[in-house]
Amino acid sequence: MDVEDDRLSSLPDDLIHKILSFMGTEHAVQTSVLSSRWRFIWTSMPYLNLSHDDFFRLPTFSKFFTRFLSDRNNQSDMTSVKLNVHGHDTYLVVKQIMAYAFSHNIQQLNLGFSCNIDFEFPLCLFTSRSLKHLSLTTEDFSSNGYRRKFSFTYVFKATPTWDLPALTTLYIHDVYLCYDENTDELFIDLFSKCANLKNLTLKGCYTKGFTGLSICLPQLTELTLETEYGSVEVFNIVAPQLKNLTIRSFISESHEYLISAPHLVFLDYKGWSCLQLSTNAFLSLEKAHICISYSTYAHQVQRLLQHIRNVKFLTLNLEVVEVITSLYLVHLTMIFNLISFLIILKKKQCKTKTRLVMFVKKEIFHLSCFFFFFFCVKCYDGYVI
Repeated sequence: MDVEDDRLSSLPDDLIHKILSFMGTEHAVQTSVLSSRWRFIWTSMPYLNLSHDDFFRLPTFSKFFTRFLSDRNNQSDMTSVKLNVHGHDTYLVVKQIMAYAFSHNIQQLNLGFSCNIDFEFPLCLFTSRSLKHLSLTTEDFSSNGYRRKFSFTYVFKATPTWDLPALTTLYIHDVYLCYDENTDELFIDLFSKCANLKNLTLKGCYTKGFTGLSICLPQLTELTLETEYGSVEVFNIVAPQLKNLTIRSFISESHEYLISAPHLVFLDYKGWSCLQLSTNAFLSLEKAHICISYSTYAHQVQRLLQHIRNVKFLTLNLEVVEVITSLYLVHLTMIFNLISFLIILKKKQCKTKTRLVMFVKKEIFHLSCFFFFFFCVKCYDGYVI
């Protein structure tokens, strides 16, 4: 190809690095054979994207990375690392990669790991001054292809010290959060030194050694807590800037949530049992979606709804409506400052619960006209009754 017609090669290095970041590092290195212009571009690339599955055997994987480090421009930062590995034999390689990345001003780390025994993170992961985005996930599949949801022997072990002052996004999935079992503390704040954290997701994590988890973050705006297992019974959330809160709880153990979030705008809860909530009321709440899978006591639902009485747009599933007496349902429409009240049905309920639905509509319809809010009953497939 005529060099003058090779527009790609004429691009600045930073832009070529960005293009190469969308492919695996192994293939990025192979572009060095294209021309003399490309021979050393990869050596200053600030992105590392490696997957164990791209290599036939671990020695090949280890050899490639060792060669990669020896030929790379050591003066260049490594700002982003995406790493997917499996098997305990990769432990030393992972530690080597992480040690190198954290000594070169890493800003984003996405680590996916699958192993059949515990994996302890190196200390550098929890003391970085440059890390802004961190994603830790585990994957494990048994020989029959089904994931072992309730076996935590393969997950990460995390230390109780997270000194990450630059961190803004944290996503952890199936991570083993353990604390010194000799401590007398009941509430542990793992993220107290992550003062700039704005987006936090804890999904399917297992806790041990403490019964209360505190999340006290002044800059937090997005929080997702999904099906937490283990020792934690109470979540203490203090987040003055929190806007969106999502809670998923599909296990038999119930959790209590102590929440101080005066600027909360959106609450989304789905679970097997009623949300056990304690708060001074969400004065700024605009939207709430409440979905409870199994029947619960009416007073529990009433208590929950009292906590969100300032909501403007309210969505409930039929299981919630069924446990509320008609008197309270009317009371709800009168004391709430509702703009929209939506009841969601499963598809089969659209036929089997017709009588109940018509009763609810009859009780509320005239109130919806008088108090000027929108009322609707809708199936999951979008059909409006």
